[in-house]
Amino acid sequence: MTILTLISSNKMFGGQHQRYRHFSNRTECEMTFAIYLPPQAENGQKVPLLYWLSGLTCNDENFSTKAGAQRLAAQYGFALVMPDTSPRGEMVADADSYDLGQGAGFYLNAIQQPWATHYRMYDYIIDELPSLLAQHFPLNGQAAIFGHSMGGHGALMIGLKNSERFSSISAFAPIVNPSETPWGIKAFSAYLGDDRNNWAQYDSLALLAYAKRKLPILIDQGDADSFYPEQLQPQKFVQSAVKQGFSVEFNLRPGYDHSYYFIASFIEPHFAFHAKHFG
Repeated sequence: MTILTLISSNKMFGGQHQRYRHFSNRTECEMTFAIYLPPQAENGQKVPLLYWLSGLTCNDENFSTKAGAQRLAAQYGFALVMPDTSPRGEMVADADSYDLGQGAGFYLNAIQQPWATHYRMYDYIIDELPSLLAQHFPLNGQAAIFGHSMGGHGALMIGLKNSERFSSISAFAPIVNPSETPWGIKAFSAYLGDDRNNWAQYDSLALLAYAKRKLPILIDQGDADSFYPEQLQPQKFVQSAVKQGFSVEFNLRPGYDHSYYFIASFIEPHFAFHAKHFG
């Protein structure tokens, strides 16, 4: 059993917000994640799990401190897990720009050096982290996934590739077609090389055709977002998903930007959405 080292624990809304550190066999470095356990879990009840994936430059603390999600997790009785966005450390490859390297893992398994040794965030999120959580926390096996920006890309991509594991997917301002947008092209070229056949397995727009289950999807996008529509292009994804039989709710929010003020404003409908599909 992997040893978890407790970094901090704070009581919130009757539950506990905790941060842990552990050595990851997938990323071959120390990883940090946060988890909020609602009051129901403290009373011995097994609860559903929401995965949150954050965006570029973030770690586990941005969403924890800015989104107001723990109040809703307590209300709905969900555990909420918030992993880091990349491997980190002195021995982990990095770049000078904010959109590549540490803080910008794109939730994929890199195959190009110097990234391939540590940048295996896909395996970490879909394999190692779920196993750790099942070993150490009172979870009932139900799960849903959501995220923001690069993390919205991660939520859609991971949810579509592993639809048997989740009840629903949602995203705030997601990168939906990274193979065709500047952020994604830069990251995919570095992590995966120039062969675009390797890119499609991590591109949500391409993955729509291969999902084993057509999970319900919710997307929120602010129309004052400086990255919309060049980097994000949510309507392209929504149109393709609907044509392929997915149930998609899309909200274009007037006046909202790319920040956590936007996320905090609409986080509650996302919890209600996932609660409905947990049943």
